[in-house]
Amino acid sequence: MADKDLRISVLLDHYGAMLTDKQREVIDLYYNDDLSLAEIAEQEGITRQGVRDNIKRGEAQLLEMEQKLHAARRFERLAALVSEADETLAAIEKDYADRRRVSSVRQVKDLRQKLAQFIDDYFTEE
Repeated sequence: MADKDLRISVLLDHYGAMLTDKQREVIDLYYNDDLSLAEIAEQEGITRQGVRDNIKRGEAQLLEMEQKLHAARRFERLAALVSEADETLAAIEKDYADRRRVSSVRQVKDLRQKLAQFIDDYFTEE
């Protein structure tokens, strides 16, 4: 098989429950445990070609689900906002320690607007 598309591991976290048990298992072994097709075939008691077919079908389904639902992309955006919130809160904590409250209030308002926009976008993005 060609180089591994490591996004598949992330997509498996989001959509793995929608795959067959065999697809989910072989994709997990291939991407997360870094086993070869031959090692998976031996472990699962199927042919190397069977492993490859299960991986290819599963990958296609995962990519199609992400294309339609965008859960992984939205999760990444949410994680970035949470990280920004953590940084903002750390800055606010420092500002209060330094008694520069005006800057802190502005930062909180900006963060609240971003989070509100994210919530609105979450249900309307295509």
